[in-house]
Amino acid sequence: MSAIDVDDRGVIVACAQCGQGNRLAYERLGAVPRCARCTTPLQPPAVPIELENEELFEALVSRSALPVLVDFWAEWCGPCKMVAPEIRKVAALGAGRWIVAKVNTEAMPAAAMRHSVRAIPLLALFRGGSEIARHAGAMPADGIVNFIERNLGSRGGGVELKVER
Repeated sequence: MSAIDVDDRGVIVACAQCGQGNRLAYERLGAVPRCARCTTPLQPPAVPIELENEELFEALVSRSALPVLVDFWAEWCGPCKMVAPEIRKVAALGAGRWIVAKVNTEAMPAAAMRHSVRAIPLLALFRGGSEIARHAGAMPADGIVNFIERNLGSRGGGVELKVER
């Protein structure tokens, strides 16, 4: 099992202590759960979640207790490759405050069409199942965090930016 996976009911994370897979229900992603086997506190997802199909995409953005930043990208896109490490930094910086997901527009064209993705990379911020903001084009991690905080109204009270360049 990889460190993070998803299914129709939630995000599945491996316990750092015992390796047990634990499902974190989408509706409870803001909570601090414990491993079902060893009771060690589980860490929130701190890496981007690669979504493989539209059902998982819809489940995550519509039911997540945390805001979800979706990176719409494609393998052939140079700027998408440039922003990928920045997206990983943003996922780590926002662990427990937001979820970062990746949607390959080539593998999921219907999702891209439904969300009017006309240029990539495209960052779309979802809360409560609705898109609340978007930004087309590459940005550094601190710019992405500012984009998220500005649109969530949580400026100044959160993530300490220690972004390595």
